[in-house]
Amino acid sequence: MFNLIEEKDKYLIVCKSLKGLSNLTLKAYTIDLKQFCDFVNGRDCFDKAELNAYINTLHSLYKPKSAKRKIACIKAFYRYMEIEDIIDFNPFHKIIIKYKEPIKLPRTIPLNCIQDMLAYAYRQHSASLTAYQKEITLRNIVVLELLFSTGMRVSEVSNLKISAINFGDNTIRIFGKGSKERIMCISGDLSKTISNYLTVRSRKTDYLLVNRLGNHLSEQSIRYMVNDYTNAVGAPLHITPHMFRHTFATELHNEDVDIRYIQQFLGHSSIATTQIYTHISTSKTREILESKHPRNRMNFTV
Repeated sequence: MFNLIEEKDKYLIVCKSLKGLSNLTLKAYTIDLKQFCDFVNGRDCFDKAELNAYINTLHSLYKPKSAKRKIACIKAFYRYMEIEDIIDFNPFHKIIIKYKEPIKLPRTIPLNCIQDMLAYAYRQHSASLTAYQKEITLRNIVVLELLFSTGMRVSEVSNLKISAINFGDNTIRIFGKGSKERIMCISGDLSKTISNYLTVRSRKTDYLLVNRLGNHLSEQSIRYMVNDYTNAVGAPLHITPHMFRHTFATELHNEDVDIRYIQQFLGHSSIATTQIYTHISTSKTREILESKHPRNRMNFTV
């Protein structure tokens, strides 16, 4: 016999110390495992029907991607207990999971909207009257430029440290998901903008982006800032920081950049993850059909 809740707590410690999972992933795993323990009331024994019922419940309550993650988390937990000889039988060996996650094309931002947001940000900076306004508006420019120019995740932008920036060769060392590291090149103009921001920062910390309290700029603060700029320019859609990443990858693919380079830029472990960006945009589709389809060489009109 074993205590499911105690083993769950031990597993989370293993995830943190040995697997090196990020704090966000650990938080998600903690929630996922607690939900499962609550469902089975902490019992170590349950039948196949109960497990199937829980899986069906997850799919009824959450989006496919979230449900898939929660199931994967529980499966990994039981796999860990099986390997450590904590359990004699893994109930997931008797379960066939056939739920297929729908393939959704990534939501991108029209380039004119990004241009409007950048123009607005630069105008705000030019119109700044106080030192504090100049600092904040310049910081916001850095955020927008990093999101669009590098395709960084919002968590990567939020946690970016000054030591990760090499102003000599205009590169940024990015620490991504799963403690994976990648080097991203930036333009000389962006490097200069970041340098200017560091010059006017009133509070000095190891983090590049800081809030008014001197703490590093949170992911949620970046989301609020992007939303404010979206509303300020009257963009016809809701824009999130992650959509800049989708736009970065999609536009590079539309310009015929090899998918393997895009994979490297985004920090994806598997190229299968990157291949979602191999969809062709509407403008690219129109361009191909207008220039390549033989019907356009047939001169018939009404």
